[in-house]
Amino acid sequence: MSLSTVEKMVKWVEDNLGDNPTLGKMASYVGYSEYYCSSKFHEVTGVTFKEYVSKRKLSLAAKSLLETDDRIIDVALNFGFSSNEAFSRAFCKEYGCSPKKFRVNRPEVDYYERCVNF
Repeated sequence: MSLSTVEKMVKWVEDNLGDNPTLGKMASYVGYSEYYCSSKFHEVTGVTFKEYVSKRKLSLAAKSLLETDDRIIDVALNFGFSSNEAFSRAFCKEYGCSPKKFRVNRPEVDYYERCVNF
């Protein structure tokens, strides 16, 4: 598998973050097995497919909380979370506070940016 194929995988993930991208759908898109895609994705990006998707969705959601006046539930749903509770749990784990406190306090955080290190 070439680096351009991994770039294609990352681009596909980025284009589908709002639609809950799955390893199976990505593997089908690039034409390789799930196992092989997972292995190469991790090898090149340094994180698993699942970690990458989660970190990117939460980073984009955090930016959305600061840049829009959208309701928190709408931000959660826009980034594929099934409920406000699921979003809040994941958000607190990643950023150490609730989405509401994040929006009010506007802490400086390191966002997980799109992987381009290949």
